[in-house]
Amino acid sequence: MAERISDAEHAVMEVLWDEAPLSAQDVVERVDPERGWSANTVKTLLGRLLAKNAIAHEEDGRRYLYRPVVPRDDYVSGESRRLIDRLFGGRLTPLVAHLAERDELSPRDIAEIEALLKALKQ
Repeated sequence: MAERISDAEHAVMEVLWDEAPLSAQDVVERVDPERGWSANTVKTLLGRLLAKNAIAHEEDGRRYLYRPVVPRDDYVSGESRRLIDRLFGGRLTPLVAHLAERDELSPRDIAEIEALLKALKQ
């Protein structure tokens, strides 16, 4: 997937990552109602995602069923890498330091980081 997806498109992707294939109406029903999106808005977002090759569709009678082409883990990895590259020069340590300095790491977060580092050292 060459093009990045917008926040709105991401909301649609989350629905499809959770369950697929889905019709456009199924997606409309599963998108967070607080967004207040009409069926046309969701269909527009589906069209954009198709154009970006993030999703694919197949005919099912008179409707299309949509499914993600990009696995969620691959998307998260790419977005994480872009964030770290752009804001922290490609280094993870300054990101962790930034979060720690602002007291944004809970004791649970710290324990999980410690466990991850311990596992990486083995």
